[in-house]
Amino acid sequence: MILKAVLLVTTFVVLSANAKSIQKGDQDWWKHATFYQIYPRSFKDSNNDGNGDLRGILDKFSHLVDAGVDGVWLSPIYESPQVDQGYDISNYTAIDPMYGTLDELKELIATAHDNGIRIILDYVPNHTSDQHAWFKASENRTEGYEDYYVWVDGTPDQPPNNWLSCFRGSAWKWSEKRQQYYLHQFTEQQPDLNYRNPKVHEEMKNVLKYYLDLGVDGFRIDAVLYAYEDEQLRDEPRSNIPGIAPDDHDYLLPIYTANLPETYDLVYEWRKYVDEYSEERGLDAKVLMTEVYADLNETIPYYGTRDGSILGAHFTFNFFLVKNFDLNISTANDLQRIVNTWMNALPDIYTSNWVLGNHDNRRYPTRLGVENKDGFLMLLTLLPGVAVTYNGEEFGQEDGEVTYDQGQDPSARDPAIFEQVSRDFERTPLQWDNTTNAGFNEGNKTWLPVSKKYHDLNLASQLDEGEISYFQNYKALVRKRKEDPARLGSTDIWAMSNDTIVLKRSYEDKHIVVAFKLGWHNSTTEETILVPGISCENGTIALTSADSKQKVGDVVSVQSLVLQPHEGLVIDVAC
Repeated sequence: MILKAVLLVTTFVVLSANAKSIQKGDQDWWKHATFYQIYPRSFKDSNNDGNGDLRGILDKFSHLVDAGVDGVWLSPIYESPQVDQGYDISNYTAIDPMYGTLDELKELIATAHDNGIRIILDYVPNHTSDQHAWFKASENRTEGYEDYYVWVDGTPDQPPNNWLSCFRGSAWKWSEKRQQYYLHQFTEQQPDLNYRNPKVHEEMKNVLKYYLDLGVDGFRIDAVLYAYEDEQLRDEPRSNIPGIAPDDHDYLLPIYTANLPETYDLVYEWRKYVDEYSEERGLDAKVLMTEVYADLNETIPYYGTRDGSILGAHFTFNFFLVKNFDLNISTANDLQRIVNTWMNALPDIYTSNWVLGNHDNRRYPTRLGVENKDGFLMLLTLLPGVAVTYNGEEFGQEDGEVTYDQGQDPSARDPAIFEQVSRDFERTPLQWDNTTNAGFNEGNKTWLPVSKKYHDLNLASQLDEGEISYFQNYKALVRKRKEDPARLGSTDIWAMSNDTIVLKRSYEDKHIVVAFKLGWHNSTTEETILVPGISCENGTIALTSADSKQKVGDVVSVQSLVLQPHEGLVIDVAC
């Protein structure tokens, strides 16, 4: 017991030595933040049961401090049957024993705050588990709970309409007990809540308050676009996308099941609630992030009205680099267009954000080319506003190897679609070092297999601050985000050719330039470019991609800059 106490004190001192201050009442802390997403089941297993847990996050918290992140977002840790990896919640105010205890969550919040890091929790408002007490009461027609979910009359062999689940097949499930259908936009074990019932609004605000009272700093709102559905239950039209199977969600246009006007109002209601909570207590901003995969004109309104008279999410995730940029066909011109289209569409009063991956999308080193991962990291972190890192991206972790028999994703329970749609590949355990199970645990069991790449690709191999590595570049870029050109400066981005992109952030007489040759369309030839908008001749290299022949500290011409295929440079210019 004495030894344990000493170790705990030592850990606290090490973390506190790197602590950043949290300003009470700071409403703008999030606007230039680096948020780090933890998928808890895959982060660190402290008890060798094969599943990551809260104690594992606490044991590795010094890594988050070292990385320099400002906020940590946890994917769901609530009580759940784990049909959809915790997104089927059976009790919003209880921690699933697989992840630990409420006391450990409190300890994590305190540890984070002691080190100037905010904690963001997942908020899953669209649906619950069918094991939730609310659903059981509703299915039994218990007084007061009858309309907590979307129930519709019908017959067992004829669903109410043609709506499709995001996980394929009908979005309706017949209840023998209630003799009605209930809506489920995900698995049949995830019934949709009915937000046309005011009691549901109050219940879900109570969930927000419960965790705000514990000291959390905000919420990432999951799948919010599906919160409301058409009251008339009208059939949705065909999408006419070639090659889509009739049971696939994309077979229909979700005009009656996604992004309804009432859904935006719901987000505005939650923003008003958390703002008032903070203001009444003199607290710093409690941040709302919304997850929305939709067209630009449907995504931006989640921020609020264009004039800012009504506020919504502090930011809604910008997934356009994830969904609209393809290794096989995209060019630097496409990259420039995607960035400019987003920035031009977002009103100046709102804060941008940039995402390259998460727990639902293939890891970007795999998706965009491992030889390009340094260049994309430079762009992601030095574009204006919020940057979001999915755990493992900070050291370049790639997709893992998972067979159909090993897979856990309920959306991919068909061998014919497993390789295409499974989310297991990006969820394999974090690769901490080259010991047993990549340091994820000490046993022989992991909930998903550890990638075979871990022997060479792991965090421990990149910890030497004297070496150029992906993780050392990550830390340097996170620091660079706090310099005035990146924090406050103007933004210009140019495609110099089909293959080369230049980003310039400028503030007064200082510039940060990112020059990146993707190497996709002319992969064997170097390219010489003139960086636009800079009058002076030279700059100093601040960062290079790992395989660059150029060195940090080298003086280079920005009027005649030579780039090799897949090379990324960050250059400081003063003039």
